[in-house]
Amino acid sequence: MTKREREFTGRHALMVFGGAFTVIIGVNIALAVNAVKTFPGLEVKNSYVASQEFDVRRDAQQALGWSVYASATQDQVKLEISDADGNPVEVAKLTATLGRATHVKDDQKPDFQFDGAAYVAPAELGDGNWNIRMVARAKNGTEFTQRVILHVKG
Repeated sequence: MTKREREFTGRHALMVFGGAFTVIIGVNIALAVNAVKTFPGLEVKNSYVASQEFDVRRDAQQALGWSVYASATQDQVKLEISDADGNPVEVAKLTATLGRATHVKDDQKPDFQFDGAAYVAPAELGDGNWNIRMVARAKNGTEFTQRVILHVKG
């Protein structure tokens, strides 16, 4: 008995190429849908105007000499703002959004209260990386904006 050899025909080549392109297109569509679904939105309405004011705002913010450190315990988040000498800073106004970097579904607006050394607020935090996007106004009116990274370990 002779063994019959299978030939690689044009139909086989078409199926291989068709299958490969189907996988590539399917993965691209899945990634694009996921990217659009998790995009948190615009940071600024007009990036050109924001870029024109950037240097002035940055210089005013740096002149304050503030540094910010964030930490978390069980059900509370702490935001420590200190001046150039390391002393706690009490600001005129503080607003912040606490959330993940990749999506907005876990975003919270903590009600920070100054306890004499730091700003503390109750918060529901799961493990992982969080961002605090804060806007503080100094008593002289200078706006201080910063994204502070917060690592929460279980």
